[in-house]
Amino acid sequence: MPDDSRRVIVDIKGVAKHYGDGEARVDALRNLDLTVHAGEVVALLGPSGSGKTTLLNIIGCIIDPSEGQVSLDGEMVYDNRWLRGDLRRLRLDKVGFIFQAHNLLPFLNATDNVALVLQLAGKSAAQAQARAQELLDYLEVGHRARAMPALLSGGEAQRVAIARALANSPRIILADEPTAALDSKRAGIVMDLLRKLASEQDACIIAVTHDEKILDRFDRLFHLRDGRLENDDGDKP
Repeated sequence: MPDDSRRVIVDIKGVAKHYGDGEARVDALRNLDLTVHAGEVVALLGPSGSGKTTLLNIIGCIIDPSEGQVSLDGEMVYDNRWLRGDLRRLRLDKVGFIFQAHNLLPFLNATDNVALVLQLAGKSAAQAQARAQELLDYLEVGHRARAMPALLSGGEAQRVAIARALANSPRIILADEPTAALDSKRAGIVMDLLRKLASEQDACIIAVTHDEKILDRFDRLFHLRDGRLENDDGDKP
């Protein structure tokens, strides 16, 4: 069970997402409620088409809900319409993304891949480089700071991708199949690292996964089917 004394970071109420109208309408999410606290690492589980990625993209302010409310880090950002005009800035301020494929830019070294996000947020080149090096050192991959992505191992590339996700100190980290490309040992290392980050950064981590070997690393498991949460409390069985 979550520690309800901790700050609520993600709070979703009555969120729905549909595509099309009439007989052609498809309901990707249906009247969904979800609350995640600081320090929590939670998983979204379910078959393909159950709404997991749709929910992740709504939390990440990438797609519009059809209705409902979305509050991120204490700020109501969607109430049947976006309450901020600049969604790009909202994502930079509040959300970090980690993907199955690390998606590092192949023409930038590890440091520059992380620093780019900081420069987009308005940091100077010197500030961005210093913060990037700090994060790479924190994630124990600082010795690979000048390596190009093609020369990084899978585990090293994923750590650089995590550093990039942490660049602007987001309180919300969204991970889409973050360990699918890793073997069991490296998957466990990545999940232990994410748990450490959630605790030390007072952030929450929400991951879509089909990877059964890492389920014991999550605080709560949320099962989706046909756009609905099958277990609203998210307790692990």
